[in-house]
Amino acid sequence: MRDLRLTHGGFYRHFRSKEELFVAAFEQGLKQLAHYADSAVKHAPKGGELKTLIDCYLSLEHCDHPADGCPVAALTTEIGRRPAKVRGTFLNLFIKHTESTAKYMPGANDEERNRKVRLLFSGMAGTLNVARLIADTGQRKKFLEDARKFYFDAVKQ
Repeated sequence: MRDLRLTHGGFYRHFRSKEELFVAAFEQGLKQLAHYADSAVKHAPKGGELKTLIDCYLSLEHCDHPADGCPVAALTTEIGRRPAKVRGTFLNLFIKHTESTAKYMPGANDEERNRKVRLLFSGMAGTLNVARLIADTGQRKKFLEDARKFYFDAVKQ
C-alpha cells in the first residue's frame, strides 16, 4: 500500500467488502494461471496440450512458488469457510476457468469433458498442496513426477 502511495481507506473504497476484495483477488489469480497455461499450450505439440498443462501445473517451479501459483490450491481451504453465497461465486469462477481448458480433454461431449477437467484440476490442486509439505526437494520432485504420470494416464482415452 505504501509503495503504491495508497492509504488503507483509499484502497478499500474500491471494494464494497472484504469478500468482494477476496473474490477479485481469486479472479485475478485465475487469469494469471490461465495466461501461464495459454503460454505453455502455445508451445505444445499438436495433441500434447493436455499433457503440457498437467506438466506445467505439477512442475517443481509451480510448486515452489505458491504466492505466484494457482489460487485454487492456495485458497480453497479458506473459501470453504465462507458463506454459501460467496462460495457460489468462487465456484462459478472456477467452472468458467476450467471450461476454457476442457477443449483439450478427451471425452464424448462437452459435459463429460467439463466434468473431467474440473476433477483433474481439483485433484491436481490437492496434489500441489501435499507436494508443498515435502521438505526434501528430491522427494518433492519425485512426488510431482509420479502425480503427472498418474493424472495424464487417468485422463487419456
